Amino acid sequence: MSIPVVTVGSAQDAVVGGLERLRGPVTVVRRCSELNELMAVCQSGLAMAAIVAEGSEELTTTLVDRLGAVGVSIVAMTDDPGEAARLRSIGAVPAPPGIESSALAARISEAVGREELRRPGPSGRDTGFADVAVELPVKPAADEGGEIPGASGRILAVWGPAGAPGRTLLAVNVAAELAAGGQSVILVDADTYGASVSVMLGLLDESAGLAQACRLADQGMLSHDALVAAAAPVFTRGGEFRVLTGTTRADRWTELRAGALSRVLEAARQLAEVVVVDTGFCLESDEELSFDSMAPRRNAATLRSLEMADVVFAVGAADAIGVPRLVRGLAELKAAVPQVLPRVVMNKVKRSSAGRSPKRQLEDAWARYGPGMEIAAYLPADPEACDAALLSGSVLMEVAPASPLRMAIANLACAPGQQNRKSPSRSTRALRLLKR
Repeated sequence: MSIPVVTVGSAQDAVVGGLERLRGPVTVVRRCSELNELMAVCQSGLAMAAIVAEGSEELTTTLVDRLGAVGVSIVAMTDDPGEAARLRSIGAVPAPPGIESSALAARISEAVGREELRRPGPSGRDTGFADVAVELPVKPAADEGGEIPGASGRILAVWGPAGAPGRTLLAVNVAAELAAGGQSVILVDADTYGASVSVMLGLLDESAGLAQACRLADQGMLSHDALVAAAAPVFTRGGEFRVLTGTTRADRWTELRAGALSRVLEAARQLAEVVVVDTGFCLESDEELSFDSMAPRRNAATLRSLEMADVVFAVGAADAIGVPRLVRGLAELKAAVPQVLPRVVMNKVKRSSAGRSPKRQLEDAWARYGPGMEIAAYLPADPEACDAALLSGSVLMEVAPASPLRMAIANLACAPGQQNRKSPSRSTRALRLLKR
């Protein structure tokens, strides 16, 4: 197989000459003067690999992921062990500047081979530019003792259609209930349209913890200590959990790029037994029509969170508007992320909007018009308890521990499907790291 390669950097002449003398499958087809030119050439489909002979510090997770989406592997040259580790963490292949041409060609062939294996086949799902690097491996960072964590926590995503069905309410209180049950929890606000976890918990939203973590991940500099520092602690009567707050303004959604968010979620699941993600509502990928294929995608944070989730709660309002929205939304969810098997949650259940015996009415309507999946939970409407919690910046267990809504969420959070199988030593280590 012939492997066309493009190069960039002032040290590329020696690299190109050595590869050309090999007369092997690796062929240099273009010498670029700067990184922007190399990116444009790769986007045109001319190359299968790129060699960054100098300037590896300009490479980021987003750039590597974007080129990986068009089947281009990156080999970057550096003699700094720290920079080599950073390059590996963002998905690039490091190589020393004095490497033999045959060894360099072997690394290029190996990198391209891995990319071919990750690429979906004809029957696979093409995720497009709005959802890149799904299969990129993420190497967990070592802790202070140099130990690489083994088992990973679970990711629980809360999604729902437009119309305020109660995504944030469920995500926040599920996180609180899991923490009260003795599990280590990180709550992530990945809503790129209306992040509101910080407001609901009464946290200062002067800095966006998730955006800070994504910036570090994009540079390959996200360590466990940095993630803990970015996540604000929340103390409740039952326990403690940490929160990666969302963007402070809706126009800051560009800071939550898919590749960086992937690494943040992977790092979070190495620290906590459960990672609860409050997602946005929109699943559209219309941005793919843009001519700027390197532009960020607003809905990529939601799509990536759903793809990486072990459990997805699909929340809908139990009324004449919310139920049809949820039915249509579940069809869109299946089309956008086929591997997701959501657990349906009906929120705001009350007689005034669903009729007498609201649960039975909803069951009958769902059996007739629903997509064929069961409803996992019915959450009763309790506006007084919700208002009290929002006013005090607390969770339901603090202001209304006996509320039927709080009890229903607690039962949902502690259901067998949400229990995380972890060894005692893993749980103890996660709690120690989170409480530092």
